[in-house]
Amino acid sequence: MNDVAAGLGLAVGATIADARARHPDLAVEPHDPAADHALLVAVADACDRFTPLVALDPPDGVMLDITGCAHLFGGEAALARGVAGLAATRGLSARVALADTPGCAFAVARHGRAGGAPLVVPPGGQREALLRLPLAALRLAPERVAALAAVGLTHVADVIDLPRASVAARFDGLLDRLDAALGHLHTPITPRRPMPDLMTEQSLAEPVMLERDVLSTIERLAGRLARVLENRGEGARKLEAALFRTDGRVFRIAVGTGAPVRDPERIARLFADRLAVGEPCDPGFGYDLVRLSALATEPAGPVQTGLDANAADTVALDHLIDRLGVRFGARRVTRQVPQDTHVPESCCAALPAQARPRPVLPAAAEAEFLVDGLGPERPLRLLERPEPVEAVAEVPDGPPVRFRWRRVLHEVAAAEGPERLALPWWCTADAPPPTRDYFRVETRLGVRLWLFREGLYGRETPRPRWFLHGLFG
Repeated sequence: MNDVAAGLGLAVGATIADARARHPDLAVEPHDPAADHALLVAVADACDRFTPLVALDPPDGVMLDITGCAHLFGGEAALARGVAGLAATRGLSARVALADTPGCAFAVARHGRAGGAPLVVPPGGQREALLRLPLAALRLAPERVAALAAVGLTHVADVIDLPRASVAARFDGLLDRLDAALGHLHTPITPRRPMPDLMTEQSLAEPVMLERDVLSTIERLAGRLARVLENRGEGARKLEAALFRTDGRVFRIAVGTGAPVRDPERIARLFADRLAVGEPCDPGFGYDLVRLSALATEPAGPVQTGLDANAADTVALDHLIDRLGVRFGARRVTRQVPQDTHVPESCCAALPAQARPRPVLPAAAEAEFLVDGLGPERPLRLLERPEPVEAVAEVPDGPPVRFRWRRVLHEVAAAEGPERLALPWWCTADAPPPTRDYFRVETRLGVRLWLFREGLYGRETPRPRWFLHGLFG
């Protein structure tokens, strides 16, 4: 029910038939809780310009923790007027109250005087502000309020000075609500978004609409962050730019990096790439506030480099990976990481390039894995899945003499092997996987292939199967 309906004397809970009997022209719309919640979220997004600590207070409230923020807007009263004015620009009427505790602010906003300017409870004035309010202002359940009214207790002033022992014995939870509103019990809010590690913002005297102006502002803000990050010996791994439109709508653009960064030009370039891929940011009548936040930071101390250009190449490669991740998505840009296993199809894993996974193999073992002069030669090209072939061998455990692959018959001119691999039996709940015997074969046409026989003849299976797993150069 809106304020106009309340002014006609209607009350929440009345039936539509009774309401229309009193006012035949009454407008009625079906209730849409999802749309109401979306509107509340939009209002909370708009309130992010006042403080990063904004919490939802369903079904129709927003709670702001403005500790340390009021002086940026000319004081608490000016900040409260700014919140009310922002709601008015969206066509909403808001009841705004400021107090030392969330409970007192809730009570005064919802049950204080209606209309007029926002209410600001002076520091330490919670008791005086609560005395004249009904007990429903303490967020008590309706049945609890009815039970209190039955014994003549209707306002906060009726219970605030009663003996605490008797109140606690008869009305469970009442003292907790009262202490929370008075500030005797700490009750923090739960912000919608986590508090960023670092944050800087720029209020613009004139709204900007051009992309180059937005990017130049982001680069200036990144320069501010860079100085703080350098003093802390850190770099940013995830950054978010929030663009506040003049009508209260907020657009958020997030970018991630594979290594800690604090170079303003690199940061601005990442956001430029993100905008280039069509990030939906309609400027409308322009942005009047731009905020840059470092959502995640990591230590990034000075790095000792050599006299060659490898270090510079590494930085350039990291920046390239970050830009590709911004354009195509971090999950689509991968790197091959060696794994500690001898199973060919599992020896390398494609992991996100920005994830910077810890090497599974030590450096020396990884070098031996990549170039092993003592081990058997492995093919340069490995099929994603081994393909079955029809093979004939002179003896059951020997190499093939001919085989058919993709409907083409191949005669084997030379063969080397076997290289026996036992698959990890501890990774399967059923029977252990069959053993593989790998052979390096060369056909009469000069094609060099990598085949394996699955299953030991007579011990694991009466009819082993053949597969082609790779091709040499």
